[in-house]
Amino acid sequence: MKAIVLAGGRGTRISEESMIRPKPLVEVGGKPLLWHILNIYSAHGFKEFLIACGYKGEMIKEYFHNFQNAGDWKVGVIDTGLDAMTGGRMLKLKAWIKNETFLMTYGDGVADVDLQALLKFHKAHGKLATVTAVHPPARFGELHLDGNLVYKFSEKPQTHEGWINGGFFVLEPEVLNYIADDETSFEREPMERLARDQQLMAFRHESFWQPVDTLREKELLDHLWESGNAPWKIW
Repeated sequence: MKAIVLAGGRGTRISEESMIRPKPLVEVGGKPLLWHILNIYSAHGFKEFLIACGYKGEMIKEYFHNFQNAGDWKVGVIDTGLDAMTGGRMLKLKAWIKNETFLMTYGDGVADVDLQALLKFHKAHGKLATVTAVHPPARFGELHLDGNLVYKFSEKPQTHEGWINGGFFVLEPEVLNYIADDETSFEREPMERLARDQQLMAFRHESFWQPVDTLREKELLDHLWESGNAPWKIW
């Protein structure tokens, strides 16, 4: 089963890094985010990848050209255009996806999602799409109050209020029919229509999930990696 990684965005919110490299090549613990993501999938037995690149895509191609992997990964790096949106990038991979169920995630976030359990959940419900639902990490330290008394302080915890799109999708090929063109953001009309058609299910993930949108978030992952306590390191 193929795993698609969307790796074409500009990463403007972490411009300190993305000015010189695409965001999926931003390093955590001396290795690109993309390397971490592929290792997460590989640890669950998924070793065939399609990397949808765009911005500074030649750097991603060069990385894999020089890549030394002891495992048995099969990696295809496909230029999906500089300005294509997330849905548009997926649509451009239609010839590679063929008529098969596929996995998809973003090139800027890591998690300790049980991908085999996710796939089992998807197959059991029989709908077209499954998204991993996560609690958003708090942007700032969270104060727990009793009146005006702070009885607990949590430094950047995951909030337990609400669920958001955490990536790590399982999708049927028919999902591509919901995408109009290059300018379609998958998170807008396609996901909205899938929900209206009752074809979108959520796999609830209560454990670790962390995007890398800012330099502070990259430094958080660096710290976890260097301390030997990286929850997403399941390999």
